Amino acid sequence: MTAASDASRLIALRLVASSALMLLLELALIRWLGANVVHLSYFSNFVLLGSFLGVGLGFLISRKRWTVVPVAMPLLALLVSAVLVFPVTIQRQGSDVIYFTAMKVSGPPAWLALPVVFLLVAVIVAGPAEMVGRCFGAFAPLTAYRYDLLGSLLGIGVFTLMSFLRAPSVVWGLVVSLVFVVLATGLRMRLVYAVSGVIVVGMLLSETMTAGVSWSPYYKVQTQPSRSGPGALSIWVNGVPHQTMAKASWRLIHAPQQYGTPYQRLPKARLDNVLVVGAGSGTDVAIALSKGARHVDAVEIDPRILQLGRQRNPDHAYQDPRVTTHTNDGRAFLESTHTKYDLILFALPDSLALVNGASQIRLESFLFTQQALEAVRDHLRPDGGFAMYNYYRENWLIDRLAGTAATVFGHTPCVDNFTSHQAVVAVALQQSNQVCGTAYRPSTKVVAPATDNSPFLYFKGGMVPWLYVWSLLGVIVVSLLSVRAVGGPFREMRPYADLCFMGAAFLLLETKNVASFALMFGTTWFVNALVFAGILVIVLAAVETTRRVRTPPLPVVFAGIAVSLVLAWVIQPDDLLGLPFWPRLVSASVLAFLPIYLANVAFAKRFADTSDSQSAFGVNLLGAIVGGCLEYAALLTGYDNLLILAGLLYLAAFLLTPPWSRMLRAPR
Repeated sequence: MTAASDASRLIALRLVASSALMLLLELALIRWLGANVVHLSYFSNFVLLGSFLGVGLGFLISRKRWTVVPVAMPLLALLVSAVLVFPVTIQRQGSDVIYFTAMKVSGPPAWLALPVVFLLVAVIVAGPAEMVGRCFGAFAPLTAYRYDLLGSLLGIGVFTLMSFLRAPSVVWGLVVSLVFVVLATGLRMRLVYAVSGVIVVGMLLSETMTAGVSWSPYYKVQTQPSRSGPGALSIWVNGVPHQTMAKASWRLIHAPQQYGTPYQRLPKARLDNVLVVGAGSGTDVAIALSKGARHVDAVEIDPRILQLGRQRNPDHAYQDPRVTTHTNDGRAFLESTHTKYDLILFALPDSLALVNGASQIRLESFLFTQQALEAVRDHLRPDGGFAMYNYYRENWLIDRLAGTAATVFGHTPCVDNFTSHQAVVAVALQQSNQVCGTAYRPSTKVVAPATDNSPFLYFKGGMVPWLYVWSLLGVIVVSLLSVRAVGGPFREMRPYADLCFMGAAFLLLETKNVASFALMFGTTWFVNALVFAGILVIVLAAVETTRRVRTPPLPVVFAGIAVSLVLAWVIQPDDLLGLPFWPRLVSASVLAFLPIYLANVAFAKRFADTSDSQSAFGVNLLGAIVGGCLEYAALLTGYDNLLILAGLLYLAAFLLTPPWSRMLRAPR
């Protein structure tokens, strides 16, 4: 009895460790590949979808006699080496979706890089997933799922800690390699894993030791001297030029159009109190001080770039007693402060990455919506004004931003266009307080303002871009072929079709919640990590509830899901923004997590009745791939209406639930 108990405990520990490795590896690959393969900066869920395919395939393979585990670590070494040896940069093509990218093309093209990365990620993640799947068979389904969730929480906790510490890539490579070696079975596999780990750590160490390379919670940051005056520094992130730190005096002489125009167009702004959103390394703050600002609130989301500004800004702007820095999301700061400003500047706030777990949310997405500019307007003093400037890439984007400002402020803004689509949009609270150079007339058909529900500033509208359509179709086709090859005929998986629909619906709920919390609390890495951790905790709570408490029959649970989805759809995130922090947090958590809790009670009840937990769990995760592709429907419907799509998927899941599980019966 004791020996059996010890064996069970060892299997449980292996399950938890394998699950932690699986999630840590997934998150690390999303972050690291996005930093080094520029295509992936705009397809953050591409690696996520590859990971889901890998997890699903790993669980299906765990039912087989053959294994993919021995090749997982060598393939990881191959992937890391190939990415660092053959770096990729791209130029965006087409104007329907705007990308902020490098100035020249190098490395493999997107049509080659994306499929190779997708397939390699799938096979690599399938290794630890297979380890988890083989442990599943030793426990009752819900007990195994419980250990899997505990491991996932451990994995996300380790990744969050590394993000907090701004750990370089070599750290996650070392941690992942060590866990792989510990979990290896047999001397030969342990040796192969050790050699592969040395390659991974060695390659990542060379990246870490490269002069000027550091990591923030969002980017791989690279710095190098710039020719933009004495003490100037060029800052690149994820392989793309991001900003140049230079003296304010040099900027005003050599680039007066961009940096000086806001002050020319808004001459009556007293500058007693200035807000700079996208303060970066401090150049825009230094310019505001040189123009006579008595106090500046400098908001920058990236702590590493803010640190570089404190350490190396030639004007020492952040050491000035007139400046207060805030490491925060710009929209979240506007919603949390009651300060009134004479001048608010959006100083080139463009991100070069997407928020993990959301197909189209960028760090600045909620900063340029109509509701965000309304918040700007409400924070201006009577003689105050607002300006935003950047290299906007396309005329239609300039016209869209100008149109949004006109809609919010009730009059036409000043719009100054310079070379390379460089533009300044400036508008005073009172039209009489702005002095425009020439009358503004849009040069393109003005696209309607982005909204908090559809915060896709760089999406021109219309149909989903073909770039996404072909990519997602490829994901689905490859996934179907892979599942058929590994899992056998689809008719054998038909009993778990309802779990597939549950997986797709759950992914949509997760995406909607990431977007909602990003709007209400900021698109910071910490908020994002808390959302994912919160979802895992709620899922674990649902599993424990099903294991320990007499729950209602499935029809009642599905009815509860429907009611909770309707409630979340009726009460919009914008309705909660005016609440104080704690009431807003409680309300947002209830609306977001109640449908997730009930959905996972339904999943746990159904999962407990399965005779083949590996296949059932694998099919559920493969359904998540479909959900990940359906995320892009938000481009057409907005995020709120994803709840309707999720509701339809849960309805399909209910209708496909085997009658013997769906019948009204006594609680168990």
